[in-house]
Amino acid sequence: MPDPALASSPLPTASWQRLLPRSLFARVTLIIVVGLAIAQLLTFAAVRYERGMAMRELMMIGIERDIASSIAILDRLPAAEREGWLARLERRNYRFVLNGQAVGTAPDSAASQAFAKAIVDALRPFETVKVGQVAQPPEGLQIEVRLGDGSTVVVLARRADMPLSPWVLWLLALQLLVLALCVWQAVRLVTRPLAQLASAADDLGPDLKARHLDEQGPTEVAHAARAFNAMQQRIAGYMAERVEILAAISHDLQTPLTRMRLRTDLMDEGPEQRKFRHDLDAMSVLVKEGVTYARTLHGTTEPASRIDADALLGSLVADYADTGQPVRLEGQLGAPVVSRPNALRRIVANLVDNALSFGSQVQVQLRADAAERFVVAVIDDGPGIPPDELEAVLKPFYRVEGSRNRSTGGTGLGLAIAHQLAVAMGGQLVLLNRAEGGLEARLTLPRQSA
Repeated sequence: MPDPALASSPLPTASWQRLLPRSLFARVTLIIVVGLAIAQLLTFAAVRYERGMAMRELMMIGIERDIASSIAILDRLPAAEREGWLARLERRNYRFVLNGQAVGTAPDSAASQAFAKAIVDALRPFETVKVGQVAQPPEGLQIEVRLGDGSTVVVLARRADMPLSPWVLWLLALQLLVLALCVWQAVRLVTRPLAQLASAADDLGPDLKARHLDEQGPTEVAHAARAFNAMQQRIAGYMAERVEILAAISHDLQTPLTRMRLRTDLMDEGPEQRKFRHDLDAMSVLVKEGVTYARTLHGTTEPASRIDADALLGSLVADYADTGQPVRLEGQLGAPVVSRPNALRRIVANLVDNALSFGSQVQVQLRADAAERFVVAVIDDGPGIPPDELEAVLKPFYRVEGSRNRSTGGTGLGLAIAHQLAVAMGGQLVLLNRAEGGLEARLTLPRQSA
């Protein structure tokens, strides 16, 4: 049976993934560079260790003979001349002190013991009085030797580490830099097509007019680009075919609807005639809204132009006020924007119509959101929308009759058309329930239309 504690604990890989960068480019680059750096450092450490071992072996072979030869020279020299020879006999890893006493404790490490034993063996037949290990220099030895005339000489010896030239470290750093640059270029070559593909997929909006990917490069990259371009063309073809079908249906329905309207007009005035006329009007609106929504799936072909958003929305609100509708405008941008005026007017009109259907007071707010975006918010005092249906009402033919029960009219396409047009213009439409009651439809658009 698995341990429940282990089963509930997070996997180590998950914690490591949280520490890694988010982009594939940064992750692959980091992993390869760190791996190569570790490999380089391990190689450098192995070479340094091997050279150190070789040098210690050479030192163990030769240094004890040199010390023994120096002691023999001092023994044969007259006592008065020995002081003058100390500087000549001194080397980088050993020197001599006359008439001194060795201090320190017995060597504790295996390397120090072997080093001391080699020197003591080479000094025979001279008597070794004491062998001590001191802290400074690290693992340094003091060996007290008695000469033939009874005087003493202290040998201060230490094991010499392998010398390391500064250019070696600079060479290692240069190697790591070259490796990092090569890895960066290689990973960029691999991940750049992925970034281009993702960018093209993001640009593929409702108008299905994303940029055409370059089909050059490595085989895999060219194949992916060709597949994406072909997919884009197929989707555009499918959508165009469906729009044509809807347009044809709408056109063909106009004739029977017109005949039915004429026949209705010829009927005697009464409840049945009014019912028939109401049904015909609903069918006509539904057909027109359906075709309009299908066309918005291709976005809007209207070119972007420099417009005064304050004046455009002011004119729209004034039109509602002229018909006695309770709509008012608050706020202004104070600067022109580059957008699609007819599409913007259609979006705001749909939002206002929806708000008037379920609220008694409608407010249109215009404000700057950031340096590159602006917001148009349509606020009503209606019953709002259940939170779990705020996104669903943006879908076609979806109506919330339980929460916004003032009326069940409409086709369920007004918000869907507004949402599709907002996406086609590079913006975003979200619905929010207000804390004080009512609904806010917040439209965020770029100041410079794509």
